[in-house]
Amino acid sequence: MQKLSALLAFASVLPLAASAQTASSTSALAPLTVEKIMRDPTQWLGTSPSNVFWSEDGKRIYFNWNPDKNRQDSLYYVAPSGGPVRKVGFREQQALPAGSGTYDERYTRKVYEKDGDIFLLDLKSGKIRQVTNTAERESNPDFALQGQLISYARGGNLFTWNPTTGETVQRTDFRRGTKPKNGLTDPSEKFLKAQQLALFDIIRQRDQDAKARERVQKALSKLRPKPIYLGQQTVRSLQLSPDGRYVTYSLAQEPASEKVAVVPAFVTASGFTEDISTRTKVGAPQTALQLGIYDVGRDTTFVLGYKELQGLDEQPAYRKEYQLKAKAPTPADSVKAATAAKKEKPATELRRVQPYGPVWSPDGKHAFVVIRSADNKDRWIVGLDPATQKIKLLDRQHDDAWINGPGIGYGTGNVGWLPDNRRMWFQSEATGYSHLYTIDVTNGQRKALTSGKFEILNAQLSRDKKTWYLTANKPEPGQQQFYRMPVEGGAMTQLTTKVGANEVTLSPDEKTLAVRYSYSNKPWELYVMDNKPGAKMRQLTHSTTPEFESYPWREPEIVTFKARDGADVYARLYRPATPAAQGPAVIFVHGAGYLQNAHKWWSSYFREYMFHNLLVEKGYTVLDMDYRGSAGYGRDVRTGIYRYMGGKDLTDHVDGAKMLADKYGVSPQRIGIYGGSYGGFITLMAMFTQPDVFKAGAALRSVTDWAHYNHGYTDNILNEPYNDSIAYARSSPIYYADGLKGALLMCHGMVDTNVHFQDIVRLTQRLIELHKENWELAVYPVENHGFEEPASWTDEYKRILKLFETNLKPSGVGSGSSGGTGQ
Repeated sequence: MQKLSALLAFASVLPLAASAQTASSTSALAPLTVEKIMRDPTQWLGTSPSNVFWSEDGKRIYFNWNPDKNRQDSLYYVAPSGGPVRKVGFREQQALPAGSGTYDERYTRKVYEKDGDIFLLDLKSGKIRQVTNTAERESNPDFALQGQLISYARGGNLFTWNPTTGETVQRTDFRRGTKPKNGLTDPSEKFLKAQQLALFDIIRQRDQDAKARERVQKALSKLRPKPIYLGQQTVRSLQLSPDGRYVTYSLAQEPASEKVAVVPAFVTASGFTEDISTRTKVGAPQTALQLGIYDVGRDTTFVLGYKELQGLDEQPAYRKEYQLKAKAPTPADSVKAATAAKKEKPATELRRVQPYGPVWSPDGKHAFVVIRSADNKDRWIVGLDPATQKIKLLDRQHDDAWINGPGIGYGTGNVGWLPDNRRMWFQSEATGYSHLYTIDVTNGQRKALTSGKFEILNAQLSRDKKTWYLTANKPEPGQQQFYRMPVEGGAMTQLTTKVGANEVTLSPDEKTLAVRYSYSNKPWELYVMDNKPGAKMRQLTHSTTPEFESYPWREPEIVTFKARDGADVYARLYRPATPAAQGPAVIFVHGAGYLQNAHKWWSSYFREYMFHNLLVEKGYTVLDMDYRGSAGYGRDVRTGIYRYMGGKDLTDHVDGAKMLADKYGVSPQRIGIYGGSYGGFITLMAMFTQPDVFKAGAALRSVTDWAHYNHGYTDNILNEPYNDSIAYARSSPIYYADGLKGALLMCHGMVDTNVHFQDIVRLTQRLIELHKENWELAVYPVENHGFEEPASWTDEYKRILKLFETNLKPSGVGSGSSGGTGQ
């Protein structure tokens, strides 16, 4: 799910910071208000640098920034040695190579796409050659034939360009539809044509001319690629093998027309209601993929088969629950079944799979393909021999829940080849944490390069292929540090040292690191350091405004507590300097599900972070936890919500509430909860199923019924609704609405294309029919899932504050007045 504030990312350094023990709401500084913290952040907070990349000569660091408080970020650069930060003009920006692209094996050239055309950059001279200049878009450029050619895709076909001769060659000829029939097949038509040829000289002459033209075209066609007819399929991911013998491609079969949810927009420039077509719902048929291979030498095509894959005939473990509930057979049924089995063995239903790749070794001698089951419970890595159309199993990762995790994700995941061209590398959660592995494709030998109770968040090889550069949360889940390690594995040498998060971009010569760094109460800034352990980081940007820096933003304490099943739960804790006995508390629930927020870097929930500072000023204790399903803690935490959202993720919050009462003196009768998206969902489940724990809750842009959410996210966790109705029934708040006792605020954007407004409308009708009275719904006519307008943010959080002030404090205490701004 999308982050609550995914559409706006900010940052900079706050020189003023105070711990929860030293910060005080009685500061001489003006107190916080909802209006202040929900203003346009570009105008008062500042905008941090983002999208960092180096110039190819290593003399400049480019990044997006907005110190002038414009409506959009612009491109800037700074020298790694420091000095003035300069804005890149439009013409200069147009002349720059794209920040992304593909390098040849020796890193002497770079090929890239820009504005739909292909360009080749010579890194030594800096000269740029334009490969294509067409109205049609070219994409996916790469080097082919050991760097002799440049390949790219255009219009669903593969082309190559020779830098030496300038020759462009079309390598494939994919065509929609079916192959035309040759000649006449109907007997009556054959008779009529023969009659015409016999009667008329002009018909005979024209027929001979046509046959002559066909002979010429047939001769010319031998110089062109073979037409490949696709029927109703489309082609994706075209690539030429390093030796030029094979063209591989993905064949995509789109499902038959499915009903798509429509979101109406009411406030429009036209004055008319306009419909926004969004997506299908979970369980709808998905695009089917096959791996096609065109053998250029043999002029043949084939589609790769997978029937021999280990476990392809295994049914998901959850299906056993439904089988056990089926009617038990009678003795007569057993005899009939045994007799039938002797006569005919039933066919085994194979699960659908989707292939990704192949990934060729640079020398072109080996290739592997990553294959995923459509239910995402298996990932196979197989060696591919296109000459024999055979695959060989190299690795299988199975999860009864679903496959995911850092570097694993979807598609191929983070994979590649070691310099010996025999061993491929990949990431796997085989130990419960995402780590780095290699496999020798010639003998199947497997080796773990990293291990431990931490995760490899990113891995890349140095340009000389001798060193790994890794980002990992090895010190603790709430930190991200940068490491280097020998290519064969061994000790991980930590390069960055500042506590928090370090996002590193290596210079072209890999001697210098551009680091985007932040801490809990210090937004992201750009730094630079030498590629040496513990080298000093030099700050290059300063982004926050004096007004923002004038407040002593609290450093939340990272605490842990034991959940009822013994699991460790990490959380951010905000406390007043002198908390009142039996005071109120608020628990914040982050969104996205698989996301981390109890960490030591600047949160993407920066508005909520500031709101928590405001709550502390007003005497609240605030807890913000990484509940079950959150990122950063390994496989068991990631899959803790499988088949039961609102299960362990909710009881983690209930256990957190108990910890607040037992350890921090919070009144168990004065605890509220709020959150957006997945956080809104948990808030609804809390208010409906744990009414004696949470007295008030604010559910923002919340999922109310998972059967109405999208397929990609929901199917992983709850399977399909028609196959696992139990999971959907126990995970959807709409089924529990009768349990509402406390005060509930619901807020939702009316043009939300992620969690549709229909979700909250259906729940509203349910509450009406249940005769519930202690709830309200605030709607925002122009807002999508992630709010954009400061007025909307302000209105929403004034309502949230008023909800807590009215319901969590004794009568007459706090700002329960209209607006609840604390002014």
